[in-house]
Amino acid sequence: MIALHELLSTARDALTPVCRDDRAQTANDAAAIITHAMFRERTAALALSLRKEAARRYALCIDDPFDFACALFALFVCGKEPVIPASSAPGYLADLAGAYDAMLTDADINAQAATSRESWSMTIDPHAPLTLYTSGSSGTPKPIHKTLAQFDAEVRTLEREWGALVGGATVLASVPHRHIYGLLFRVMWPLAAGRAFDRALCAEPQQIRSRIARCGAAVMVSSPAQLVRWTALSDFAALTPAPRAFFSSGGPLAADAAHDYAALFGAAPIEIYGSTETGGIAWRRQNETTSWRPLDGIDVRRADDGALEVRSPHLGHDDWHRTDDAIALDDDGRFRLQGRLDRVIKLDGKRVSLPEMEARLALHPFVAQACVVPLAGASRDRVGAVIALSEAGSGALRGEGRVALAKTLRRHLAAYFDAVLLPRRWRFRIALPFDARGKLPVAAVVAAFATRAEGFEVLSETRDGDTLSYELRVPSTLDHFSGHFPGHPVLPGVVQVDWAIRLAAEHVVGTREAASVDRLKFTAPVPPGAVLDLRLAHDAARRRVQFAYRLNGRDCSSGVVVYRGHA
Repeated sequence: MIALHELLSTARDALTPVCRDDRAQTANDAAAIITHAMFRERTAALALSLRKEAARRYALCIDDPFDFACALFALFVCGKEPVIPASSAPGYLADLAGAYDAMLTDADINAQAATSRESWSMTIDPHAPLTLYTSGSSGTPKPIHKTLAQFDAEVRTLEREWGALVGGATVLASVPHRHIYGLLFRVMWPLAAGRAFDRALCAEPQQIRSRIARCGAAVMVSSPAQLVRWTALSDFAALTPAPRAFFSSGGPLAADAAHDYAALFGAAPIEIYGSTETGGIAWRRQNETTSWRPLDGIDVRRADDGALEVRSPHLGHDDWHRTDDAIALDDDGRFRLQGRLDRVIKLDGKRVSLPEMEARLALHPFVAQACVVPLAGASRDRVGAVIALSEAGSGALRGEGRVALAKTLRRHLAAYFDAVLLPRRWRFRIALPFDARGKLPVAAVVAAFATRAEGFEVLSETRDGDTLSYELRVPSTLDHFSGHFPGHPVLPGVVQVDWAIRLAAEHVVGTREAASVDRLKFTAPVPPGAVLDLRLAHDAARRRVQFAYRLNGRDCSSGVVVYRGHA
């Protein structure tokens, strides 16, 4: 390990790997290695250019992780402050306009000289500042000011915990590097430890398989939303060699998914609990325990109101830091999360803790994960529940139906909450709508109760092997009914095909690239306000998705989507 502030000034073997580069491959098709010497030369070239500029605070909007790392350390060398926005979206950056003086993009970096062999000392202040942004509790971008010393403390913690496990493996990632989890695990930890990170972003198992074939031994840095989806995809278990570890952060991983990984790869993913403010706090593997174990050097305690308090070298001070997470402490020093303390609302004058309701729902065998959100009702406020179903829950949905399943869960909650507090609306999902960072945005959960842009509302979805089942509501006000036909509106067949393809594409890569739609049949009309059952059966070997719509038990339409797939 080399301290982050000494990365460019302390002697290190020039051939130490920094990055596996998919852009340049050797004759035997192995991924080319960018070495420490090349990293140092590239950083020096950028620093020579940047130190001439008057700007002090630079927003790093660089998608390429290697170029990002070079620009980040070039700014440190120049004594300038990196500002790391969570997004490069124009509107988001406009909200941060006062937070930076200049911006660096991939195009800016590519326009700079590739390397510099000028010999000069590239010293870095160990307490160099940098600022990251989170969404904040209100959704407004929130600045989190940190120092390089805090990151250095954290990468040393990670190396003590898992350095021996990772060894010389290449770090593959499916998460961006512009949030603290990706920044630490994908860039800073590998740099300090002298192991390579992969330049490519692996969003799909096919990409992971391809990168493992070129890089060999690997670990995977991912998020709960991605990990949950991957195990259901064909041939995922055939990753060879299997990653030495899967890391996950941003939210709890569903227990079913954790145990699926344990069955496939011998151990559940290593889940990291923490925040941008605190850095890493604790970890767990659910095949061993569901409680969280504090990271090496981290002290935790429970405040009188149940709040988790942390004392950590990752904080940059020696005081206790209060979080908004409630916990229950175990006798062995581990703890269990009890939800957020800041999610207490009033309904009809009665206070209700949404985390408590979610925790009660999670106790039911039909529920893998639950999220309860306030909804603006027509006459009074109410809450809605979005449920990621367990295997037993999916079976109950298929066997008993959505309405019966919702009644079962309402009865379960009625043992703990007044009737006026119970969710009035329910949505059943294969997984909760975590974003790319593994976060669960409130807006995405609320959107589960709205009509999608495509024109339908998803009331429930479930998976059984390679078969997906949906219950869709067709709004009476749908534009597609206009003129089709006057006096007797009917949902056009082309819209039904489009909906089937769009939903299939969310789970089957390549479906949107449909080569043909075969065996198309329309046997019954679909009127406004209909609640449709849609069944999608995937045949991966033949690259086909068969779809069938039914209304009140009667066949409406069916067909087979043949897609091109990916080489």
